[in-house]
Order: sequence, then structure tokens, then C-alpha cells
Amino acid sequence: MSIDPSIIFALHLTMVKVSAKAHIAVLLTNLFFAINYSLVKDISPSLVGPYALNLLRVGGSLILFWTLWLFARNKTTMRRKDMGRLALCGLLGVTINQMLFIKGLTMTTAIHASLLMLCSPILITLLALWILKERMTILKVAGLVLGIAGSVLLITGRQGASQPKDYLLGDIFIVLNGISYAFYFILVKPLMERYTPLQVVRWVFTFGFMMMLPLGWMQFGEIKWQQFDLPAQSTLFFIVFAGTFLAYVFNAYGIRVLGPGITSAYMYVQLVFAVAIAVLFFHEQLTWQKAFAGMLILLGVFLVSRKKKIEIEPG
Repeated sequence: MSIDPSIIFALHLTMVKVSAKAHIAVLLTNLFFAINYSLVKDISPSLVGPYALNLLRVGGSLILFWTLWLFARNKTTMRRKDMGRLALCGLLGVTINQMLFIKGLTMTTAIHASLLMLCSPILITLLALWILKERMTILKVAGLVLGIAGSVLLITGRQGASQPKDYLLGDIFIVLNGISYAFYFILVKPLMERYTPLQVVRWVFTFGFMMMLPLGWMQFGEIKWQQFDLPAQSTLFFIVFAGTFLAYVFNAYGIRVLGPGITSAYMYVQLVFAVAIAVLFFHEQLTWQKAFAGMLILLGVFLVSRKKKIEIEPG
């Protein structure tokens, strides 16, 4: 039985269009995340405390996630035995992760934060070696050494006069945020294989918001709403809608269509966006020392993420 070539061509064209949309979605995800690095510093802590800003980000996104779920076609019920893992993912992936990230970002520079966030794949590799008993290779050892060396150089190196006073503590918070995310990534992986990304993220944000509420409620009551002019309101809207909600939705779509490997590779683009925006629009300084430390971290991430292709691709 022969198949009409026009049908094959139409199917191929459809797949190309879907793939192109996924690439655009992931590219926008990383652009949104990159813009967030500088916009967060623009309104926090001057107008809104970091913990209150997290409440607004997570709470606003949570409402949008549940609204999106109402229109979803596949509404598989979560198994009761998975609720404990979802709650732990909410604690690590939203409450601790986001609290440390925003707090650290308000104390250090956007360039430092974006470079140190690249350490997440290195930390995930360390946890995979420990918890999942993955095999240690020479490439992974080299990548871990380079990544850690770059991070230490970035944190302990000489800083310019424009560096925030508490940048060191802010850098430490960003690293701890990466550790929290690494644990979250390991724990959430089985859930992502069992349910749709929207289902998982919706519950992770739900549990995370409930645990975040007592920590940020006091700062929420201290928000200087009367000082929010139109630019500040636009900044807050972007952080909540594009920088959180759309970024998570687009990223989940990318993982489903392109796979986690290609999707995670876009973090290199995020770094370029974040540094360029911080330097061009917010006048941060990119020194040769920071650039060299960033190159060490990038090379380390590349090595720990590289895998030998020994399996036969399905035909």
C-alpha cells in the first residue's frame, strides 16, 4: 500500500511548524527570565520587599495556572500518594527557591546572579551522582571542577566601586537557590513523566504559595502602592505575567515538543540576554574577571551536560 507523497509532505510541514513554535516559545522563555534579572532590581526592595514580590509573582501566576487548567482537555486526577512529593517540590522549587533567588538578586548584581544561576546543571549533576548513582566520567569531573572554580572566582574576586555592599551574601543566596532547585529537579522528574507539565506546575505552585504566605505576608502589607507610577506598574505586570506565568507555560511547551535536553540548552542564550540587558540598559559593569569566571562556568556546564551517543536512534 503506497502513501500519497503530498500527505507525507503535509505531515512533515506540520511537524516543522510545531517545532519552530516550540523553539520560539523557549527563546521567549529565556528572554523573559533574562529581563526579570534587571526588572526585579528596579522595584525591589525600593517599592516592594523581595518576599512580598514573590507572593505577587507566585500568587498571580497560580491564579492564571488554575484558570488555564479549567480549559485543559486532559484532566488526569493526581494520585494521593504523589501529593507528599508535590508538596516537597513546592517547598524546594517555589518557596525556598524563589525566596532565596529574589532576596539574593536584590543584594547582588544581575550579572552575578545570571552567571551563578548557570551552576544549577552542575549541582544537579552532583545530586544525580549521589542520589541516582549515575556513573562518574572524566568529562563530568572536569566540568564540576571548572564550574566550581568559576563560581569561587566570581564570588571572591575584586569588585568594582558600583558593586552592592552586601553582594557576597546575595551571591550566597543565589547559590543556595541553585542547590534548592537541583533537589527540586531530581524530585519532580518522575512526576513530569507521569503527568502533564501544567498539572505538575499547577500543584507545585499551589503548595509553594501556601508555604510562602506566612513568610511574605508582613512585607506584603508594607508595599508602597501609592508610589507605583505607570512604569513601576508595568514592571510588576511584566514580572508576574511574562517573567513568571508565560515563562513557565512556554518552557513546559518546549519540554514537551523539543525534549528537556534542547530546552535546557537555551540557558546559554538566557545568559547572553541577561548580561546584555544589565550592561546596556541598567549600566552594570562587565569586567574581564567576571567574563573569565563566566567562561569557566559555561565550559563546566557544557562538559557535565555532554553525553556520549552510544544508543541507536529509533527509526
